[in-house]
Amino acid sequence: MSPTPRCNRLIILSSLAFLCGCSGFNREWANAPSPTGAIDIQGRWEGRWTSDKDGHTGSLKCVIAKTSDQRYRAHFAAVYWKVFHFAYVAELTGTLEGNAVHLTGEEDLGGLAGGVYSYDGLADSTRFNCNYTSKYDHGKFTLSRPTAETK
Repeated sequence: MSPTPRCNRLIILSSLAFLCGCSGFNREWANAPSPTGAIDIQGRWEGRWTSDKDGHTGSLKCVIAKTSDQRYRAHFAAVYWKVFHFAYVAELTGTLEGNAVHLTGEEDLGGLAGGVYSYDGLADSTRFNCNYTSKYDHGKFTLSRPTAETK
């Protein structure tokens, strides 16, 4: 088999995987509960990510769900170069710090997405600010609760 059909098949399969991830995210976004308390960080978030390495930036949405006393599941949907959409899940550990939750964790997003990413951020009832690092990139994202129009 020549390299071209194999490459085309890889592109098609990768695209389907990304689309499935995004459709799952959209379903989760639509069904996310509203926060119930002053320090409840669960639910919808939206904003932007910015690479400190090269200045690239894009939109970012997240749905956070608490899975145990100090564990959170963060389902992200990011846009790269205004056209590429990628959804992924990061398992984070959260510890209470005053009126906020300090979130840390690591997630392997695979070789095509940059490998292992580390997260270190702080979320309160209205803002979620986080730094990320990976082998090839580092930066931050700033999220807030969505407005009524984007829910």
